[in-house]
This record gives sequence, structure tokens and C-alpha cells, in this order.
Amino acid sequence: MKVLKFGGTSVGSADRIRSVAALIDDNQPKIVVLSAMSGTTNKLLEIADCLYRTDKQKALDIIQNLELNYYITISELYETEPYIRKAKEFVQTVFTYLRSFINKDFYPLQEKAVVAQGEIMSTTLMHYYLEECGIPSSLVSALEYMRIDKDCEPDYFYIRQNLERELAKPDIRPLIITQGFICRNAYGEIDNLKRGGSDYSAALVGAAIQASEIQIWTDIDGVHNNDPRFVENTKAIRHLSFDEAAELAYFGAKILHPSSIQPAKKENIPVRLKNTLHPEDEGTLITKESPAQNVKAVAAKDGITAIKIKSTNMLLAYGFLRKVFEVFESWKTPIDMIATSEVAVSLTIDCTEHLENIIKDLEKFGTIEVDSNLSIICIVGDFSAAKTGLGAKVLNALSHVPLCMISYGGSEHNISFLVKQEDKQQALRDLSAQLLEKE
Repeated sequence: MKVLKFGGTSVGSADRIRSVAALIDDNQPKIVVLSAMSGTTNKLLEIADCLYRTDKQKALDIIQNLELNYYITISELYETEPYIRKAKEFVQTVFTYLRSFINKDFYPLQEKAVVAQGEIMSTTLMHYYLEECGIPSSLVSALEYMRIDKDCEPDYFYIRQNLERELAKPDIRPLIITQGFICRNAYGEIDNLKRGGSDYSAALVGAAIQASEIQIWTDIDGVHNNDPRFVENTKAIRHLSFDEAAELAYFGAKILHPSSIQPAKKENIPVRLKNTLHPEDEGTLITKESPAQNVKAVAAKDGITAIKIKSTNMLLAYGFLRKVFEVFESWKTPIDMIATSEVAVSLTIDCTEHLENIIKDLEKFGTIEVDSNLSIICIVGDFSAAKTGLGAKVLNALSHVPLCMISYGGSEHNISFLVKQEDKQQALRDLSAQLLEKE
């Protein structure tokens, strides 16, 4: 059985929903994971924000406009009056539920329940459409099997046991529709896998059922070898390893959620990235191994902050780095890159929520310098120790770009550079011209 995930743009209109329905109607057993219709999650977050601020009128206006958009989609999608009525009645219950928060105190956990309605609507409307078309399908709620533990990590045992129970029900159909992104937490409350979590949902479902393949359907032809927004003539990469894909996803390739690689890698399940607009295109295949290539792709991650700790106490001192890392651990802030010298350590973060507290804690170790508005440029390829000259070629390609930091040797698949954000486009273009176009 395969697992197919379709993102918000893939189900963002009546025409797109019809296209997805045609793609999944091939008489092959599969689980289809859907995101909310494009734009819905942002609107639901706006509603939640208004409820926090007790801006009741604005919340009601957003709810009304969003509800109207769904009624328009329903009138365009369904052809028979019974299904138009059935879909409108369902959507009405969802928006009645959203309006029920208007005159109540609003809490963070209620926001999760509000945001979950996007996936609940998209999957139900797809299920109804398949019914109208005479395509047998089953709608399985992710809230019945998808759960995170007290550390907000997937509860693999719970997911596997409960998904198996759902799939073993006697009335289950070979074509199964379910939600991405949403789940329950360790206390049974509605929660989610954070933004981009539908990819993660698909990977967790695929790992739980030992799927033959996990397919992530978006609106581009797989992972490109550079960012097409800034560089011309980029190409889709046909084959990546799990490690290469994880590096690219983490360092800026928007097509794939960084966390989604891990469950598939753990169970050695191939992941294929496909385009709903060009389903005939082979896309990008991600497996345990991939053909070696000097440089496969370049990606960039913006919004990076660099922190430098200077201290003569570092010299010949053991335990210094441990103490520094413990500061970031205590504030639950991950580190992207790190570089050290005899008397200084520089590192980067992309989450600055606790930056003031981190700096305050680090000041006891030495002098702190902070630089923001930076970008990480990640070059993915074969940087194994046996390779000679490739690092020099990369540095030569960036000879006209000021470099703030270099990370090399931590992975055989990646060399990363820190640059000022205004130098990012030049770096991407120079790397493409000097390395990718000559491969």
C-alpha cells in the first residue's frame, strides 16, 4: 500500500480537488493524506488571534468570509443537489463551532482545535466528492490514531497500534482519506505537528503501515538543484539519498518538511516528490542510497542570527562547549552551524524567541557578539574524504561573496556557508554558474 500526501494548493479549489480525485482513483489500495485548502490555515490562525485579543467583530468578519468561500467551492465542486446540501450542512456545523468561541475566554489549546478545522473540512469535502463520483472511499480521522507524547514527539507505538485498528475495521475501503498536520497530545487534547506537518503525517503513516512508497504531491516537479525564485534554468533532481534530502529540506528547500524524512529513513521506505499539475513527470525519488555526484543542489535558509562567544577561559579548557550548549538546551533553541577557535566559538540559530535570555546566560562565559539578517547557503553533494579539490571549487565559486562562517566536515553530504542576507542571491547564482551548470 502507498501513502499519498497532497498539500494545500493541490486541494485549493474545486478544479484541484477534481484533479486529485482523478489521480487517486486507480483501484490501488492507498492512504491519502490531505492538508487544509490553501489559505485556510492562515485564516484560522487570524481568527484565533482575534479571539485572543477579544476582537469579536473582526473574528466574525473573517469567519463569515471564509465560510462564504467554502460555499462557493461547494457550488463549483458538486453536481447534484443532495451532495451540495450535504457538504453545505457539514461546513455550516464547522463554522457554527468556530462562532461558538466568540463569547468565551480563549485559550492556547483552543487555538489548536480551531486550526484543525481546515484539514477536517478538506478531507470531508474530498470524501463527499468521491462518493458523488461513485468512487468507494473511507474517511478515517487522524485524531483516532495520530498522537504526540509529552515531549511533543510522535508516539510511534500508539500511532501504529491505533492505525492498525482503524484499518482492520470491516467496512474499511481500499481508498482511505485522512488528515495531515492534526493529532492529539499525550492528554488527549487536539494538537498538531506544527506548520508543514502534513508531510510529517504522511511519513508517520507510511512508517506505521510499512508502505511500499510515500508520495508527496505539490505544485512543482520535485526538488530543484537551486532556488528557482532567484536562479534561472534550475532543474529537478531525479534521485536523492535520505541524508541529502534532509540537508536540503532543513536548509531551505520548501518542497519538503525537514522532519518528514526521518520516519521514512528509519523504515527504509522510498519517498517520491510529485507534481499534481504534471503527474506524468517522474519527480524526485528519495531512497537510502543515491548516485554520487560532486554537487547536486544548493539551498538557502534566511532569518539566521549568529552569536559569538569570546573567552580566554576556552583555552585548553574542557567542558566549556558543554556549558555553552546547555544554555541553548535550557531555552529549547536548536543550533544550525558552529565554528570554533582557541578563544572563541561562533554558532547560528534561526529561532530568536529566547535570544535575550540566551545572551544573558552566555555573558557569564565571556564577551558576546550578535549579528542578525544572515543566510545559510547549503551545498549538497559528495564531500567524502576521498574527494579532492571539490571544496576548493566551492570556495572559488564564492570568491566574490563575503563569508561570515564555514561549516565543513560534519557531514559527507554538505558544506555550508554563512553570508549576509543581501549577498544570498549573488551566492546562489555564482554557485549555479560555477558548479551546477558544469556538472
